[in-house]
Amino acid sequence: MSQNSERLSWTFEEVDGKLHNIMKEIFKSCDEAAKEFGMEGNYMAGANIAGFLKVAEAMKAQGCV
Repeated sequence: MSQNSERLSWTFEEVDGKLHNIMKEIFKSCDEAAKEFGMEGNYMAGANIAGFLKVAEAMKAQGCV
């Protein structure tokens, strides 16, 4: 979507690298959230917690909360 909206043409390697970095950051967020709330290794709980925190921060930034 970024590539299309900016009218850019990326190589397969560029796209693959960007997606790899995104997935590493997602995993890191899930892992850290699970550890922070005493559920180390539970990536499903970590993903839910990390997602909730991201939405909550966005809502606070918009003045919704």
